Amino acid sequence: MGKMKKLEVKLKSRILLLSTTAKIELLKMKNLWTKVLFTAGLMLVSTMAFAGQTLNGAGATFPYPLYSKWFYEYAKQTGVQINYQAIGSGGGIQQIIAKTVDFGASDAPLDADTLNKYGLIQMPTVAGAVAMAYNIPGIGKGLKFTPELIAGIYLGKITRWDDPEIKAVNPDLKLPSLPIIVVHRSDGSGTTNIFTTYLSAVSKEWSDKVGHSTSVNWPVGIGGKGNAGVAGFISQTKGSVGYVELAYVLQNKMSYGPVKNESGVFVWPTIESAKAAAASVREVPADFNIMFVNAPGKNSYPIAGFTFLIIYKHQTNPEKGKELLKFIHWIYSKGEKMAPSLDYVPLPEGLIEKINTQLKEVTIEP
Repeated sequence: MGKMKKLEVKLKSRILLLSTTAKIELLKMKNLWTKVLFTAGLMLVSTMAFAGQTLNGAGATFPYPLYSKWFYEYAKQTGVQINYQAIGSGGGIQQIIAKTVDFGASDAPLDADTLNKYGLIQMPTVAGAVAMAYNIPGIGKGLKFTPELIAGIYLGKITRWDDPEIKAVNPDLKLPSLPIIVVHRSDGSGTTNIFTTYLSAVSKEWSDKVGHSTSVNWPVGIGGKGNAGVAGFISQTKGSVGYVELAYVLQNKMSYGPVKNESGVFVWPTIESAKAAAASVREVPADFNIMFVNAPGKNSYPIAGFTFLIIYKHQTNPEKGKELLKFIHWIYSKGEKMAPSLDYVPLPEGLIEKINTQLKEVTIEP
């Protein structure tokens, strides 16, 4: 009996030891999983915070087809969302000055005084052409425009499509006796600035009576909001004509024609002809205030220009400031390659180098 009791005590001791060891191992496993879950939680929070970062911009409709592609691709690659209101260059300038957006976009560059007054910098992103689009029954692509015809139509002096001046330039076309309905932008527009700067360069009467800006007092015509609004109005209205960024014209399969340039050559709006016009820029000012309408060269399309991003030189929001600069650097390293597929002209390397030098001057609040 004594031996049996001793054996029983020994067995109980071993069971107790095994039980205690098992509890210790379970405790270790519990602690390990707690650490794993905690680390995973931190990673999830970090990822969610990164994916939740948002940048806000507003402005030009001129580059919107390309910008929307950039925003989509950048979000796909980085998780950073970019909200953009295509409200016209005038609205974009107003919103960046009011600090309601992280960046503004405009086809009309700001002058040095305005940039310095508000602590802003601007940089071109791409170039593009502004086409003369129309809707004339029986007339497809190819109606030729001269500077005199465009100015005469927009001054209200040429009012019918069978006007002798139009027929003289287009003798092979059977033009209908139809009133010309002039369409222009109703909003503050960089495309309007490019177009009216061109008209001011080729017509003294236009320069004296109307001038150039993002918004002017139009002698005649009906207004449409944004490039899309003007394109839509022309597509639906017989006898209409208007100035529209080339990408919108091609996407909407609109009729358009060549314009006589400074060298006397009728040139179609294309990537190549806009690129030739941009190549005429020999000197780049420090503030990138560049216009190149009515550019010299037989291959240059005369109604073309850059479009610009506008940001604050000192970024007061550290997180957004860093993300904004990352996005802008992405534009020039990767986004430019996407431009030709949507009928925009990418910037030359030399100009991108100047822009990258300027970006080094941007400061971010610590």
